[in-house]
Amino acid sequence: MAGYDEVYQRSIRQPEEFWAQAARAVEWDVPPPRAMSEHGWFAGGRLNTCHNAVDRHVHAGRGDQPALVHDSPVTGTVRTLTYADLLDQVARTAGLLRDLGVGAGDTVVIYMPMVPEAVVAMLACARLGAVHSVVFGGFAAAELAVRIDHARPKVVLSASCGIEPSRLVAYKPLLDEALERASHRPSACVILQRPQHPVELTPGRDLDWDEAVRGAAPAACVSVGATDPLYVLYTSGTTGAPKGVVRDNGGHAVALRWSMENVYGAAPGEVFWAASDVGWVVGHSYIVYGPLLAGCTTVLYEGKPVGTPDPGAFWRVVAQHGVRTLFTAPTAIRAIKKEDPSGSYAKKYDLSGLRYLFLAGERLDPDTYHWASDLLGIPVIDHWWQTETGWPVAANCVGIEPLPVKPGSPTKPVPGYDVRVLDADGDEVPPGVEGAVTVRLPLPPGTLPTLYRDHDRFVSAYLSRYPGHYLTGDGGYFDADGYLFVMGRTDDVINVAGHRLSTGAVEEVLASHPDVAECAVIGVADELKGQLPMGFVVLKAGCGRDPAEVERELAALVRERIGPVAAFRRSVVVPRLPKTRSGKILRGTMRDIAAGRPYAAPSTIEDPAALAEIAETIRET
Repeated sequence: MAGYDEVYQRSIRQPEEFWAQAARAVEWDVPPPRAMSEHGWFAGGRLNTCHNAVDRHVHAGRGDQPALVHDSPVTGTVRTLTYADLLDQVARTAGLLRDLGVGAGDTVVIYMPMVPEAVVAMLACARLGAVHSVVFGGFAAAELAVRIDHARPKVVLSASCGIEPSRLVAYKPLLDEALERASHRPSACVILQRPQHPVELTPGRDLDWDEAVRGAAPAACVSVGATDPLYVLYTSGTTGAPKGVVRDNGGHAVALRWSMENVYGAAPGEVFWAASDVGWVVGHSYIVYGPLLAGCTTVLYEGKPVGTPDPGAFWRVVAQHGVRTLFTAPTAIRAIKKEDPSGSYAKKYDLSGLRYLFLAGERLDPDTYHWASDLLGIPVIDHWWQTETGWPVAANCVGIEPLPVKPGSPTKPVPGYDVRVLDADGDEVPPGVEGAVTVRLPLPPGTLPTLYRDHDRFVSAYLSRYPGHYLTGDGGYFDADGYLFVMGRTDDVINVAGHRLSTGAVEEVLASHPDVAECAVIGVADELKGQLPMGFVVLKAGCGRDPAEVERELAALVRERIGPVAAFRRSVVVPRLPKTRSGKILRGTMRDIAAGRPYAAPSTIEDPAALAEIAETIRET
């Protein structure tokens, strides 16, 4: 079997042949005449993504295999759908949408919690060739309204409520307010009534989900063009027009099917768990489409890493459902580590079936890597990608050839991605030198072909800075062995007295301190040096030390590891860091607070009160 280097070089030198071969794993209604053309990947081919994710497995005699396990500690329930069950529900839900006038090319907004019906809704849209746009459940009404106006859905699919560990989030008032604010009017809203919070439906507009699906005749799969859109996923808030990443049908199916086997090493019938949310790209790619395209059993988890009920929640799910591959964010592992530094909860469960832990979404600091690796005794694999790419750009491709791990690096570029590191003039930099991380065009299948209704913005945002390259917006470097190190967004590089300093490098040092659970570093203005790094650290649970003492130790540690050039003197212990619901630390907003600029809590924030705490901390230091 070919090793990584051979597979990677073939993908870069012979992309046409490489992806034509990968496309054979997908069932086509009309096979594409060729893989690459000026019209996009697999142009001229026709297929249906839902057929490939659901129907084909039932037709192959695997209808009794579990397709979806819904594990919900917040409701105390576990529910399993086989592939045959999933096919029945998806076909009937597609029939309901068809009866409401939804057809190929129409858009449907999905505003739902982590319940099986959310997955069913996405697949039902794909079945009809309709374009779904999932908005994270519980998003504020103003944000939902902006997305409704931009996507112009024919139908909105929603639920009566979402359930958090400590509270219930009523969706219906948020949806009603959003529709009052929006100028676009969908023809209908279909509401899933959850028993924890039934709601009154709006006559003439709202339909009861269960009743409507029960009365619908199943719909067949609609054949669509490979370059037709499958979904739109918005990545920005209300500043200007929303940024809607478009995903096509053909390239997406080929790339995700290929990635499941080659990046994640997952085989049909195995249990794959992406502990994310269907509102994010990880949920689209690796809760819904990737595992189902590969014929795996996927886990849909309605809970948290800690607090539902304890730091052993993830390990309980892994043991109970026989998870072979777990994919989550470093912030989830840091949350578990903070509450259970010794890993005692993991020791309560049989984790012998867990083969890999994949982490993405935030940079994986070496301390968290070592903690998880030592605890689990399995490969812990950092990998790096973006909403725009839809699947990994750099990873340790365990399905091809597991490579030695270097903590702090997502290993090497994934086949298909011609990753380069460029300086300000667009020239490649030598190993060890930081620059802008780019991908030389063409991008591989499955990545964004454009932004929804805004191709000019697509070109200006991603393609204009370095002609012939896609701009990732991240900075980093290759080492002498060809390993990629992604140090953070390019705006996370600060200038200290003329020296460029990566805040990611400082965070790496802070995270190595034995009492630090997680941290964030931002640049703050300084009259003398221009900018200085400032650290915010959260201490591990049970750490009873004087924060001032820890802060002094951190300053000494940065001086020792990076040197006096970092001029790192200020770090403050805080109870928590402000994060999005997907676990990303809001460094940009923290920079605005530190600079005294006006700021607004982003729509994606998990708890707005965390920003007020940071502002108060900065005022006091």
